[in-house]
This record gives sequence, structure tokens and C-alpha cells, in this order.
Amino acid sequence: MSNGALLRVMEQFHSIQGEGFHTGRSAVFLRLAGCNVGCSWCDTKASWPAPGHPLVPVERLVDTVRQARPALVVVTGGEPLQQDLTSLCQALAPLAVPRHLETSGVPPLSGAFEWITLSPKRHRPPQPALLERCHELKVVIHEPADLDFAMAMAAACQTPVRSRNPGPQLCVQPGADSATGTRLAIQHVKRHPKWRLSLQTHKWLGVR
Repeated sequence: MSNGALLRVMEQFHSIQGEGFHTGRSAVFLRLAGCNVGCSWCDTKASWPAPGHPLVPVERLVDTVRQARPALVVVTGGEPLQQDLTSLCQALAPLAVPRHLETSGVPPLSGAFEWITLSPKRHRPPQPALLERCHELKVVIHEPADLDFAMAMAAACQTPVRSRNPGPQLCVQPGADSATGTRLAIQHVKRHPKWRLSLQTHKWLGVR
């Protein structure tokens, strides 16, 4: 039975996770609408204006996941935390499918997730709570200053809250079509063994 909650949604689809630590796993993507972070390199700018996208009942999103039976469900955007995700997470919980969140960390956290991928931006730093709770830190690289930012964010993740838990997986991801970003990211991983290279493999495969 639906709890009556509605979310602005750009699209929902079953594919594979194409980037980050969980690359290659079956995933349902729930791409929510709305974002005011404004990254110039964003490849989903169509998601930015929330009012241009329909309000979808949470139960319909749950049905998509139930029918697909994926390894995980990825709540992404846009910036998904611009909407309250509490009802969505509660409705997904009975399916026992791990809930993953992809966020810039600018808005405050809502909902309960088994995996949080934090992709912080230099021009809009993340909430400290997201740095403390993320499982994966993924920084997009275009220029040397992005590497400095990545290291600063990794250091900020090492807070007292982490004392009983391991720090996040550390990833650098070249900006799309950025030869400089690719070169810098590879050099960074070679120099810093704790970091790994994240690539947008779904774009190579030609899938969503």
C-alpha cells in the first residue's frame, strides 16, 4: 500500500552501475529531479529544474525495484537530497535490496542508506555529516586544483566518528572528455595507492 509520498523524478531504469566502487553490478537507478549545485560539466543538466518533471508516487518507484530484482538500488540525480528521502527509504526497506545514494553532500542527509557515495564539489563544499558518514569519496578531476581538493576531502573524512569504522573508499574520476583530467587522475592513483581510478564504463558500453 502506498504511503502517499511523492517525489519529483526524471527517470527510473534498470542497468548496471557504471562507475565507482560498485562498477559492474546490476542496479535500478532512481534519478530524482532538482539540483542547484550547478556543475558546469554535469551530464544530466536536464534534471536540474525540478518543476519540469512529474511527481511520482513512492510506491511506483518501489514497484520498479521489485520487478527488476537488482543487486542494488541507486538514488541519484540531479541532487537527490534536495528532496526528503525518508519515505522512499522506508518503502524500499522490505525489499532487502541495498539502498545506495549518490550525492554532492550539499543538502542535509535524509533517509537510511547502506552505501553513500559522496561526490563533493569545489564550488559547493559538502555537509560535515556527509563526510563523516560516506562509504565512498569520488572526486571528478579536470585540473590540478581538483586533486588538492580530493586530498583535502579525504583528510576531512578522518574524523573521530570514524574511529570505529574504516574510512571511505577513495576514487578519482576523470571529467568526461578531459584528457588533462585523465592524465592527472592516473598519476594520482599511481602516486597514492589508497586511491583508485573510477571510469564511466556505461558510456563506453553505450548503456544508460
